[in-house]
Amino acid sequence: MIEALKPYPASKDCGVPWLGAVPASWEVAPAVAAFRPKLVRNLGLTEKTVLSLSYGRIIVKPPDKLHGLVPESFETYQIVEPGNIIIRSTDLQNDQTSLRVAIARDRGIITSAYMCLEVKGSMTADFGYLLLNSYDLLKVFYGYGSGLRQNLDFRDLKRMPVLIPTPAEQSAIVRFLNHADQRIAGYIRAKRRLIQLLDEQKQALIRVAVTRGLNSSVAAKSSGLPWLGDIPAHWELRRAKQLCLAIIDCKNRTPEMVPDGGYVVVRTTCIRNGEFDISGSYPTDRRNYEIWTQRGAPRPGDVFFTREAPTGEACLVPGLSNLCMGQRMMYFRPNPEVLDSRFLLYSIYGPVVRTYIDHMGAGSTVSHLRLGQVYAMPLLWCPLPEQQEIVARVEEATNAISAAQTRAQREVELIREYRTRLIVDVVTGRLDVREAAAKLPDELEEPVAIHEAEMLEGEEVGDEAAEMVEVEAEA
Repeated sequence: MIEALKPYPASKDCGVPWLGAVPASWEVAPAVAAFRPKLVRNLGLTEKTVLSLSYGRIIVKPPDKLHGLVPESFETYQIVEPGNIIIRSTDLQNDQTSLRVAIARDRGIITSAYMCLEVKGSMTADFGYLLLNSYDLLKVFYGYGSGLRQNLDFRDLKRMPVLIPTPAEQSAIVRFLNHADQRIAGYIRAKRRLIQLLDEQKQALIRVAVTRGLNSSVAAKSSGLPWLGDIPAHWELRRAKQLCLAIIDCKNRTPEMVPDGGYVVVRTTCIRNGEFDISGSYPTDRRNYEIWTQRGAPRPGDVFFTREAPTGEACLVPGLSNLCMGQRMMYFRPNPEVLDSRFLLYSIYGPVVRTYIDHMGAGSTVSHLRLGQVYAMPLLWCPLPEQQEIVARVEEATNAISAAQTRAQREVELIREYRTRLIVDVVTGRLDVREAAAKLPDELEEPVAIHEAEMLEGEEVGDEAAEMVEVEAEA
């Protein structure tokens, strides 16, 4: 179906270099002809359903998630109606990765730091959202920001060129993209499930290795923990503070962001499933770096650990010399004479530490560990040569699993790139979907909204974190 798509039979130069040629029948107009700003304050707390922009969607925020930096009164929030288009219009200078556009499907309230638009004229809400979403994917908004922190106001956008097909064409585009998106999302879900199953297989191998060792015939003894059972007779249960030269916590507030500062602030979002991802970090300068590393900078051989948000993620410190830590971050410095760094990492994901974290976090609104609880974290210990042999055997056994995960992840990335290109090409008129849309079965489950949640891996924090900062300022 998609492979058979062709360009429109007649096109015209719209005079906008980044849009290029557009269908001859489409109107090219300033944004003010198709959108108008809307700001209705929640005075008197008439609306209590709190909405949040996440993964490029407007979602209803559960009451148990309304913790942290929220205003004492939601009167400062704005009321949003179904069909309104929301743009996170702040801080374009520092954040050029998060998705900024979403369409509301529920009535509720959202921070007034966001821009709320409604369509007018012949522009439909669903196509208007898709158009602005494609502009978001093309990073068009970054050329319109103003002010020191590059914020957007509708006055900045009102002359921005927009494309307005006929209502019938808008409907065909919405129908086609919703159909394609559901199938792409299904493909990605299947690949995500494969990656998850492979990870479970990997974790099962690690759990056995760090609790039973490599020799199943070795003499055993009771661990003293009913849920754990027996452990090798020569193994011991020790505390993290007994096996580490240092356990360093980020005592201060998170270092300030300094664009192009040359130093990297490691956040909890950088660490997932034993891996380090620098894309979750942000830059700072040397002054901040020196303040936040007075007790020692993390270095290769250390193990990063998250005390909260989420609790208990860990990874080896990468070979970079410009790292410091944000809030809720810490690192272990194992004593190399008694503890292998990789064995510590595997142990953190083993059943002893996971059960300890679950027990310590029980009853808390947000799971977290205090510094003393991290010092006392239990670890199963065996002699260093045996640790190193376990690590080598685990890595040998999991290499093939990791390779399969990498291939599946690359396939997800490729389909996401394809999807982005498809959205842009269809919404900007480079591909004609009218005939294809007419042949689609009547099976749409819901009004169109490009479901970024299905396309992204893990927890995207850019939108949520930005919203909390804006809410704090608003309060």
